[in-house]
Amino acid sequence: MSTPVRSGRWRLALAALFTLASGLAAAQTPGVSKTEIRLGQSMPYSGNASAYGVVGKSMAAYFEKINTEQGGINGRKITFLSLDDGYSPPKTVEMTRKLVEQEDVLAIVGTLGTPTNTAIHRYLNTKKIPHLFVTTGASKWADPKHFPYTMPGMVSYQTEAAVYGRYLVKERPGAKVAILYQNDDFGKGYLSGFKKGLGEAAARMIVAEQSYEVTDATIDSQMVALKASGADALFAIVLGKFVPQVIRQAHDTGWKPADFIVPTSAMSVKAFLQPAGLDKSTGLVTATMTKVVSDPGWDADPGMIEYRKFLADYLPTMDPNDSSMVTGYNTARLMVQILTQCGEDLSRENVMRQAANLKDIELPMLLPGIKVTTSPEDYLPYQTLKMHRFNGQTWIAFGEPLTK
Repeated sequence: MSTPVRSGRWRLALAALFTLASGLAAAQTPGVSKTEIRLGQSMPYSGNASAYGVVGKSMAAYFEKINTEQGGINGRKITFLSLDDGYSPPKTVEMTRKLVEQEDVLAIVGTLGTPTNTAIHRYLNTKKIPHLFVTTGASKWADPKHFPYTMPGMVSYQTEAAVYGRYLVKERPGAKVAILYQNDDFGKGYLSGFKKGLGEAAARMIVAEQSYEVTDATIDSQMVALKASGADALFAIVLGKFVPQVIRQAHDTGWKPADFIVPTSAMSVKAFLQPAGLDKSTGLVTATMTKVVSDPGWDADPGMIEYRKFLADYLPTMDPNDSSMVTGYNTARLMVQILTQCGEDLSRENVMRQAANLKDIELPMLLPGIKVTTSPEDYLPYQTLKMHRFNGQTWIAFGEPLTK
């Protein structure tokens, strides 16, 4: 009679030990409990790059949607902590250390800016904390051999800039090109890629280069020098407040380059082109991988309909034409995909393993034919773009998709 009792007690003891072990395992994964997944980022909600703060806002809104409509990921709600770093690297370090050491987040996701992410790059990799989908296109973010815990969230600057170079060589091989660039990794990455895209024609086509510091008040003197070069094409590698400045300065001084190229991060109608003046922005050229919200040609597209409903439900006060929100939306969707793939193994190691194993992921706001694929050897999620020109109201796609 005693044996069944001992057997039952033994089964209960095993169950208790299993439950305890499971609880301890969850406790040993920072940022994860039975009911919660904690993610963090810093974002410029103030300062020169504050126009990009909508990236963080759209990410927060999408995580809210997942919590509200799906109950989170496998029963765990996402707590998303997005702190203001003012686009200041020392502040980024302060906010990131707070998120890691005080808020105990599982991962840092979507932090914006090359200098800001550079400041936390080694710290996060040394501590083996996922540093995912950084909102910057410097090529160094895709270096799994030396920095296995960092993954980019944009097309690399060099890939994008090489597309512009190839475009000019093909369409206007006789162009005289002037370049304005930000004097940091952001600007130099674009500059290097652009010259690679031009190839042997770079020495002949580039007639002037000017740089500016992110702390400069204006770029007026640089624009005067570039215009004086006689260039009939301009590649303005600019961010934040310098985007409307360079557009206004070119227009107001009567300089009308036949090709006026700006990076994809400068294409927001709400944040940059409206402040510059839509009439002054007409004719700008860029390249992007995403659908343009203000283009009526996408009105009947299922992905666009889904995105606009998301904005209406969770960001009703925001201008839907602010393209920077698409970046946050895409990043948040990819993070949800990774967490879903993780299942019950939400260790930081498995988060990175799943991030490096995205296979042909289709996102509603990506252009047709563009999918997200990563591997342990290739961390770049996006590698294809399509040229667009601003017609005074919206960006219109032209030509065939291009890669570097």
